[in-house]
Amino acid sequence: MTITAITLEKFTAFESLEFEPSTGVNVLIGANGTGKTHLMKVAYAACDITRTREGFGEKLVGSFLPSGGALGRLVRRRGTSSAARVVVRRGDLALRAEFSSHAKDPSHANVKVTAPRWSESPVESVFVPVKEMLANAPGFRSLYARREIHFESVYADIIDRAYLPLLRGPRDDTHRGLLSTLQGAMDGKVVVKNEEFFLKNAQGELEFTLLAEGLRKLGLLWLLIQNGTLAGGSVLFWDEPETNLNPQLFSVVVELLLGLQRLGVQVFVTTHDYGMLKEFELAARPGDHIRYHACFRPEGTAAVEIETSDTPSNLANSPIAAAMTSLYDREVRRSLGRRA
Repeated sequence: MTITAITLEKFTAFESLEFEPSTGVNVLIGANGTGKTHLMKVAYAACDITRTREGFGEKLVGSFLPSGGALGRLVRRRGTSSAARVVVRRGDLALRAEFSSHAKDPSHANVKVTAPRWSESPVESVFVPVKEMLANAPGFRSLYARREIHFESVYADIIDRAYLPLLRGPRDDTHRGLLSTLQGAMDGKVVVKNEEFFLKNAQGELEFTLLAEGLRKLGLLWLLIQNGTLAGGSVLFWDEPETNLNPQLFSVVVELLLGLQRLGVQVFVTTHDYGMLKEFELAARPGDHIRYHACFRPEGTAAVEIETSDTPSNLANSPIAAAMTSLYDREVRRSLGRRA
């Protein structure tokens, strides 16, 4: 029950978009402001409501935090009244939402959501934001539940997922292998005490507030695999996993993401890093399902479009390739004694 298609019309940066992701790994690249995170948040909101039974409009507001909680502010701005349309598909199931730029809240008369049988097949999903949250977790859930604090719902959601206890039953060899890889990279396991997270190894227990942020990200992934959140049929959305991560650990993260894909987890990641992109190419095996998607604005236009390929080198609108080419050209010019 993975995401098979997303249609966006007049939604945030998108004028008209048809997106067909891979059932395996989807790597989204693009310049800042081209809607990569927005695309993932729409898909995550559609997945999460199958579990919480929350309204789709409410989940979009919680995930994006438009000013004043006005759903209509997610409509693409054109200076006049307009309306957005969002369609997310899982095979023959479709979730549709239409709302006007005048819509003040998800229950407004200008909001229409249709979702026949959408939640009859719940799908577990995880959205890992750029900002690491486990070091700030103690007390956050109760504060978020009782007070109006300006945090997107994805931050509370990821903490909830991290606190989940273990599933019953033994782990298979593949899950144990992924956990072992993470434990080797972190040099330990993660334990939770009084809502605090610690890295436990032979030297003792080190609280996450004293742990490098890159290692905290690995610890989060360990928890999500250990407690069964990331299992076959689930969907993982990870925004810029390379942020604050030692480049030597890129290969570990990529191998883990590919391993999850082999278990039946659908994966969406965004990246701005050439090293991360190259690691996917080098680590992929025959039978892995990977698609690369470049979000871009055609010259002379403001609306975002998307280009898809099975190999990143075939993307004509990759800002990562353009940046690498520019670096190489400037280095050559300097070596020849010319000004960069």
